[in-house]
Amino acid sequence: MKTIGLLGGMSWESTLTYYTWINTGIRDALGGLHSAEIILYSVEFAAIERLQNLGQWDKAGERLADAAKKIESAGADCLLICTNTMHKVAQEVEAAISIPLLHIADATALAVKNRQMTGVGLLGTRFTMEDDFYRGRLEEKFGINVYIPEDEERAMVHRVIYDELCCGTISGDSRKAFTHVIKSLADKGAQAVILGCTEISLLVQQQDTSIPLFDTTAIHADAAVQFALSSSGQRGSIVDGVRRRAI
Repeated sequence: MKTIGLLGGMSWESTLTYYTWINTGIRDALGGLHSAEIILYSVEFAAIERLQNLGQWDKAGERLADAAKKIESAGADCLLICTNTMHKVAQEVEAAISIPLLHIADATALAVKNRQMTGVGLLGTRFTMEDDFYRGRLEEKFGINVYIPEDEERAMVHRVIYDELCCGTISGDSRKAFTHVIKSLADKGAQAVILGCTEISLLVQQQDTSIPLFDTTAIHADAAVQFALSSSGQRGSIVDGVRRRAI
């Protein structure tokens, strides 16, 4: 079994979900008392969030790259950045290490393509929804059309993520607001909606809407399980065969 490297803490609530999903996946695959071999580095999120708001992505990238090198030095065979937003600096992190970086957008795109869908809505932080590092990757690398919410809806989604979900607060009113936005994205033409922030699945799950959801936390964690159980892996690649339970 390969050792999975997790660069987490952004937020720790969703990193806990990664840990649970990965260990459950290994146990389901191998049975008995089997669990995953994991090296976890959890950053101090307040410092990262300040750099995000200041637009100092270069410094944020340096911090994550330094953490990634420590994970590799500890013996990890691959790396996951346990957050959608910080994939904005994925190239900087990948350049700092020699082990494969399993990109969350690639894993999600494979899940979308496996469902034979061509257009999806995207929820996440305003950085993920508005910047090109995520939407552009889905559109240019995988040919998936991406729909995002309107301005006021994006502001609401961003606020709930940082002010509520990252602080462990789950609100029924916020769930109702999110499901309304999800319906609006479907009305625009989205065949499904990507929960493009690792905290959103703490608030909204498939039973809350009839519109298909892609839970990026579960999908990314499942890609790690597939990598850990594979006989070989290539730098920068995502192992094929992301399981349907991750959707």
